[in-house]
Amino acid sequence: MNVTLQLPPVLKLTDEQEDKSNEITAIPALLELLDITNAIITIDAMGTQTEIAKQIIHKKADYVLALKANHPTLYSQVKQWFETAVADNFSGIDVSYDKRIEKAHHRTEIREVWTVPVAAIGELYQPKLWAGLQTLVMVVRVRHLWNKTTREVQFYLTSLNSNAQLIGRAIRKHWGIENQAHWTQGLYLCGRCLSHSFFP
Repeated sequence: MNVTLQLPPVLKLTDEQEDKSNEITAIPALLELLDITNAIITIDAMGTQTEIAKQIIHKKADYVLALKANHPTLYSQVKQWFETAVADNFSGIDVSYDKRIEKAHHRTEIREVWTVPVAAIGELYQPKLWAGLQTLVMVVRVRHLWNKTTREVQFYLTSLNSNAQLIGRAIRKHWGIENQAHWTQGLYLCGRCLSHSFFP
């Protein structure tokens, strides 16, 4: 297991185990090694576990956890709720929205982020299991390449307040590191103390 520190503005933890099942046990051990006070922790779906969320909150940090089908009931509920809300243009819902367009190397990427307080969804499936959970997130990522267009929809759980710009930047940092080191399992820390322009 390797731990790589890259400063500033991103502190990156990497676990090079080939078996991804090891990530669930490796992440708590890595978190325990570090002072993560006032950091934002972003973790891929494999590490989206209630005990990991609890550990992050206990260590006075915030989390952004990818939500996928490995939590089928919660994932289906959040996905369906956002699909309905989008169709209704988020009518009557306290929603935060951010849109970014980036162009580079014959590629245009459009990222849209919607964040809503947990209370907006009503009866969320077992919300008390997720320590500190405040906000649900949907990200739509459309990439126009020279020969094709791709569209990806992702959902997240976060202990941060509903702020699409802030949460979107944290997720973008996570993607950026993945693009630079695609072989690395995904656990990254974006520290408030490391970049004042990113975390005022």
